Amino acid sequence: MSRIETTFARLKEQQRKALIPFITAGDPALEITVPLMRSMVEAGADVIELGVPFSDPMADGPVIQKACERALAAGTGLPDVLAMVREFRRGDDTTPVVLMGYLNPVECMGYERFAETCAEVGVDGVLLVDLPPEECDEIAPLFKERGVDLIFLVAPTTTDTRIGRIAEAASGYLYYVSLKGVTGSASLNVDEVAARVETIRKLAQLPIGVGFGIKDAQSARAVSRVADGVVVGSALVNQVAEHADDPMAMTAAVSEILAGMRAAMDKP
Repeated sequence: MSRIETTFARLKEQQRKALIPFITAGDPALEITVPLMRSMVEAGADVIELGVPFSDPMADGPVIQKACERALAAGTGLPDVLAMVREFRRGDDTTPVVLMGYLNPVECMGYERFAETCAEVGVDGVLLVDLPPEECDEIAPLFKERGVDLIFLVAPTTTDTRIGRIAEAASGYLYYVSLKGVTGSASLNVDEVAARVETIRKLAQLPIGVGFGIKDAQSARAVSRVADGVVVGSALVNQVAEHADDPMAMTAAVSEILAGMRAAMDKP
C-alpha cells in the first residue's frame, strides 16, 4: 500500500481522523520549510500538503496568495520544492507528502519528468487545482505507474455525475472544498459539509479530506466528526507570515495550533 493508503487505514483502525496541514514551500525562505514540516509531524500532522508557489493561485485567498509572493521572492521554484521533499525523506519515510499547486510550473518541467522526480524524491500525491479530470487521461498514467496518487478537488456545486468522474480519476483521497469561495474564507456550515460528504461517500470509495474555512480546534473537531481528514492551511500560513523574522516563534505558533487541533480531534 502507498503511504497515503497506509495512513488512512491506520487511522481508521484507531478510529481517528487525519490532520492535514498545508504550508507554502519556500515561505518565507527555502531553508525554513523542511524543519517546519518535521515540527508539524511532531505536533500531530498525519499528512502534509506542501504548496508549490505560483504567481496566479486562483483557488487561494489573500493569505496564501501573499505566501506565494514571499516564496517566489525568495527564489522558490518547483525543483526546489522537490528537493525539499527529498531532504524531508532523509529523516521521515512514513509521513505522506502531497504537492498542491497549479499546472503551469508542471508543464514547464514536463509531466513525465515531474512524475518521475516525484516518485524519486518521495512525493506521495499531487493535487493540481486547474487540472480537470476530463483532461487527465493522458497524464494520469504517468503518475499511476510510478505510484504517485492524483488527488482532485470536489466543490459544493459539483454534480453527482461529475463526482463519479472525479472518483474514477482520483486516488489517495478526495479533497472536499467546504466553501463556495477561496482558501481562508470565513464561514463554515458543518451540517452542509456533513450532507455533502455523505453524498460523496455514496459515489466514491476514497477517504475524504475537508478543507477551506477550518481555522481553529473547534472547527477541526466538528469537521473530523463527518470527514476522514481535516485540512488546515490559512490559519498556519498566517502564523508563518506573522513570525517570518523569527523561525523559532513561527514553529512554536504553528505547532501550538496543530497540537490543539490534534487534541480536539482525538477527544472522545
